[in-house]
Amino acid sequence: MNFNLTEEQEMLRETIRKFCRKELTKEKVRWMDENCDFMPAEIWKGLVDLGVLGLAVPQQYGGLGLGQIEAMIVIEELATASVSVALGVGATMGFGVAPVLHMGTEQQKAKHLPKIAAGEEKWAMALTEPAGGTDILGAISTKAEDKGDHWLINGVKVFITAAHVCDYMIVIAITNPEAKRSQGLSVFIVPRNSEGLQTKLIPKVGCHACGANYVYLDDVYVPKENLLGTLNNGWYQLLMVLNNERIGTSALSLGVAQAAFNDAFQYAQQRQAFGGSIARFQIIQHYLADIAIEIENARNLIYKCAWLADNGKPMHIEACMAKVVASRASEKAVIWGMEILGGYGYTMEYDMQRYFRDYKQMVFSPITDEMAKNMMMQFMGYPKSWA
Repeated sequence: MNFNLTEEQEMLRETIRKFCRKELTKEKVRWMDENCDFMPAEIWKGLVDLGVLGLAVPQQYGGLGLGQIEAMIVIEELATASVSVALGVGATMGFGVAPVLHMGTEQQKAKHLPKIAAGEEKWAMALTEPAGGTDILGAISTKAEDKGDHWLINGVKVFITAAHVCDYMIVIAITNPEAKRSQGLSVFIVPRNSEGLQTKLIPKVGCHACGANYVYLDDVYVPKENLLGTLNNGWYQLLMVLNNERIGTSALSLGVAQAAFNDAFQYAQQRQAFGGSIARFQIIQHYLADIAIEIENARNLIYKCAWLADNGKPMHIEACMAKVVASRASEKAVIWGMEILGGYGYTMEYDMQRYFRDYKQMVFSPITDEMAKNMMMQFMGYPKSWA
C-alpha cells in the first residue's frame, strides 16, 4: 500500500490546519466549551466555504466528489483543534451525505445533497435508545406504523448528536414487528420541525460544543416518500454507514491524542525543574515516545480503513481495530499528558483537562471497545460471544 498522501490531499490537510490556526484558536475553543452547544455560525460557514460539507457529495450534486481518505484528513485536523467541531461536521457528513448517497432515491439525492454541500442542511442519526446502547437490535422499540399514505413514528431515542440543531435526522424504526429484528427495521428521513418531534439536550462531561440529545417522537407524520432505502432492510443497508462511523470516531480519538501530545511535548520543553527542562528526564521521554507510537498505530489503521473504503474493499474488521486502538491512544495521551503537566494538567487554565473530558466519549461510542473486540472475533469466524 502506498503510504504517501497525494499532493492534493496534502494541500487539503494544510488548508484545514490554516483554518484551525485562524478560526479555532485555543482561546476560541475554550470559549466554545464553556458557552456553546454547537459550533458558532461563522465556524460552520467557514467550513462550508472551504467545501468541507460537500467533500463526499458527488460533483453532479454540487460537491467535491472526494473519498474517505479526504474525510479522515478533515476530521483528524478539526478534532486536533476541537473535537466538538469535528463531531458537528461529522454528523452531517456521516449521517446525511452517506445514507442519502448510498440508500437514497434519485429524488432524495437531488433534494438533499446540493443543500448539504451548500451548508443549508444539518443532519443527525436517531438510532440509540434508552434501553440499550451497544445492544441496538435487542433494545429498539421505536415503531413506524403504515397508515396507507404516510407513516406514524412513535418512540424515544437518546444520545443523538446534533439533534437539537439539525434540519433532518434519519430515524431507525421497527416496520415489521413479527420479523427477526434485523429483518424488520426501516430508515426514514424526518424533518426536525415535524409536529410531535421534540429534542432535549443532555448535560455532558465533555464535547460541550456539540450537544447530545433525547429525541421524543409522538405520532410523528412521515410521508411515504421519506422512506430511505428498502422497507424492512434498513439494518443491513445501514451497516456501511456504521462502519464509516467507527473510523470517523477513531479519527476523533486521534485528534484528541495528537492535541494532548502536542501540549505535553511543548510543556516538557518549557517546564524547568532541578536545573533544566524536564524534557531531559528519561521517564518523560518514555511517556511521550509511547504516546507517539500509539498515535502512529492509530493513524495507520484509520487511513488503511479509509483506503479500503475508497477502493471498495471490506474493512469491517479493520474498522473495529481502529476504533479500539485510537480510543486507547487518546486515553494514554490524555492521562500521561496530565501527569507530565502535573498540577497544571488538573487546572481549567490548561487544555489538558478538556482533552481528558472529551476523549472518554469515544471509548464507548458508537460501540464499546469490548464490543468491538467481540465483533472482530465473530467476523474472524468465532461463535457470537453475546446473547
